[in-house]
Amino acid sequence: MANVVVKIFKNKNFLSLANNGLVAVFGFFSFLILVRSLPTSDFGEWVLLITTANFIDMFRFGITRTAIVRFLSGADEKEAKELIGSNYVIGIVSTIIIIALVLLANYLFPDQIKSSGFSLFFTWFPVIAVITIPFNNAQSVLQAKLRFDYILLLRIINVGLFMLFLLANFIFFHAGLLIIVYAYLITNFITSLVASLFNWDGIKYFGHATRKANKVILDFGKYTTGTLIGSNLLKSADTFIIGLSPFLGTTGVALYSIPLKLTEIIEIPLRSFAMTAFPSMSKASIEKNDEEVKNIFYYNAGGMTLLMVPVMLITFIFAKEFVYIVGGKGYEETAAILRIFCVYGLLLPIDRFVGVALDSVNRPKQNFIKVVYMTLANIIGDSIMVFGFYYISLFVAFMALVLSGFNDVTLLGNVIKQFTVINVLESVAWVTILFTLIGIFVGFHYLNKELNLKYRNILRGGYWFFRSGLLRLRR
Repeated sequence: MANVVVKIFKNKNFLSLANNGLVAVFGFFSFLILVRSLPTSDFGEWVLLITTANFIDMFRFGITRTAIVRFLSGADEKEAKELIGSNYVIGIVSTIIIIALVLLANYLFPDQIKSSGFSLFFTWFPVIAVITIPFNNAQSVLQAKLRFDYILLLRIINVGLFMLFLLANFIFFHAGLLIIVYAYLITNFITSLVASLFNWDGIKYFGHATRKANKVILDFGKYTTGTLIGSNLLKSADTFIIGLSPFLGTTGVALYSIPLKLTEIIEIPLRSFAMTAFPSMSKASIEKNDEEVKNIFYYNAGGMTLLMVPVMLITFIFAKEFVYIVGGKGYEETAAILRIFCVYGLLLPIDRFVGVALDSVNRPKQNFIKVVYMTLANIIGDSIMVFGFYYISLFVAFMALVLSGFNDVTLLGNVIKQFTVINVLESVAWVTILFTLIGIFVGFHYLNKELNLKYRNILRGGYWFFRSGLLRLRR
């Protein structure tokens, strides 16, 4: 029994799962506390700050993260130092450029920004961007080295300290949004400091950056940047478009964030296995072992799909209870949105591992094209649903008023009420299923050209996923 426990704790998949799982637990409780600590409008502003900052991070680190993981996994010591140094240099340059653009926008449009839900972001993002450079670089380098134990430590420091502050604030201090932002900045600074002190971010290799390493990263990264941005935009676009809607605003953002947060928790095992699969698939691809790449793809995509079936079924049945636990009273009506996301959860494993496989076989351009199709479908679909509902409701209300001979003005309000906030948010969730299906078909088309895949082997891979897991535990 002791040997079994030791094997589990040394397993890279377990460490990756623990990484995402434990961090998600801290993040989940932080989310619960924030929902109950802030007024709905302030909570909506916080969601917009974090969502937008995470999205902008895709510009900063998207160009290096996937590239550094892929090439570092097969590099010798000299090449590794050059790649890590170039990773740092490119990250700093991209950060400076983005900060300049944010400051310029803040200077040119101060009134518009101040009156919008994005004022918190434009005020604090430059500070967030600077202090998180070491933390973000460390995550890339450590993932390439499969050091998920160190990643776990960094992320526990990051989200654990912040959760402890939120808990103390909820019980004792009752501070407002601004103090919470200060605490967020401090915890990120501490995390980055730890990463640099232990050289997990590779800061001491800063001077080893070379033009050749820069070119290797940038040539690969020009596509993976778009892929990561697009992937982030697939979800954050929902929040942005809802936040810009005159019909929904920050209230709509707050409501939609509840089922969305639950969906992120569901994705924990998927993200964990993707983190370990990518370096392994990349190494096999570099060694020209296509059969191994295919086996890893079938194993993970099939295993995660089968794993999602009972999880999604339980989530669908108890959706109302789950959203009540997360959001409390007043959020129960968002259960319908969570049930729609359950369908999305069943499709997500195949879509995710198709993207991982494309990057692994050095086809980042095709993965980028796949994400472009998905992102365009999401933005167009969300815009139609969010703004279309609003203007259709106005048009229908006006026509009803015309037909009444302008005698019953109350008709205007009664018709508009039929187009509820939840109706619109449900339609946005259905768009998520549509763009995921598009991503699966487009991505599989490109991947099939490289590996000659078969859909049915995904389920066979799922069978071996569970069978091999049981065999390992018995040894």
